[in-house]
Amino acid sequence: MNSEVQLWTVPEDRAGQRIDNLLMARLKGVPRSRIYRMLRKGEVRVNKRRCKADYRVEAGDLIRIPPVELAPEKRAPSIPRRLMAKIERSIIAEGDGWIALNKPSGVAVHGGSGLQFGVIEVLRAIPGLSKTSIELVHRLDRDTSGILLIATKRSRLRWLHQQLRQGTMRKTYQCIVHGRWPREVQSVDFAIVPRTRTGGERIMKAVAATTTEHAAKPALTHYRLIAQRGQFAWLEAMPVTGRTHQIRVHCAAMGCPIIGDDKYRTDKHLKEIEKSKGIDRLGLHAWKLSFLEKENGNRIEICADLPELWRTLGGAK
Repeated sequence: MNSEVQLWTVPEDRAGQRIDNLLMARLKGVPRSRIYRMLRKGEVRVNKRRCKADYRVEAGDLIRIPPVELAPEKRAPSIPRRLMAKIERSIIAEGDGWIALNKPSGVAVHGGSGLQFGVIEVLRAIPGLSKTSIELVHRLDRDTSGILLIATKRSRLRWLHQQLRQGTMRKTYQCIVHGRWPREVQSVDFAIVPRTRTGGERIMKAVAATTTEHAAKPALTHYRLIAQRGQFAWLEAMPVTGRTHQIRVHCAAMGCPIIGDDKYRTDKHLKEIEKSKGIDRLGLHAWKLSFLEKENGNRIEICADLPELWRTLGGAK
């Protein structure tokens, strides 16, 4: 039990963060429900005033935090040296307040759901990086490889998130799909809605863009056919929106599921084809990413080499 009231002045690098997120980061082990209850009851004060959970703090704000029950600090799991070396080698670009990785397929971006650690936890343990603010700018599915952008300064995180919201950050993926992709199809705009399979597994489903379903969100992906080789097609995919599993769902909805996609490739015959070809991973790679520098507006473009699978199947260009 922390029996004393805490008074904390917000440093400049925390300016712009929501008060609820800041408290959760500062009060490790305190349940979310307790933090929101403190805010509702006015136990947390900013500059001697009550505040709502969505209040964004400013540098110099004086925050009063009441006495709270803190859970015993857990010992951080030991990160295998091999994984730490693998993630460190995957760093392909660095700049002021950011780093970019060519994330390997099969590595999660963060711990949780039975995983002790992911890319973020590994980066925070690397000497030299551990003392900076390591935060995800965006996410990649565990089985998707390619460019993962990390902010090492909160001010840079805010700038990069702003570009995500405004659409000035551009992402290009490469994917290998089953079937023959129609050359004339250059955009797919099915809306995406969450569904739950028997057993509780959460998946996303493509529905007509004109749907009136309340939970459906509009989604748009531009495609370019790179090559058609027999039963596989190589595509560039440029998502305009950023819905969960968007590229995977749109490809499957077009009758061309991404190879290795056990969630959205439901035809067992296609799985047998993959097995015969030695395909053992998802055929989706975050290939290029570009964003604007804050200081001069120049566009930075990062490219991540294609995985071995692309060369193995003969589609790399």
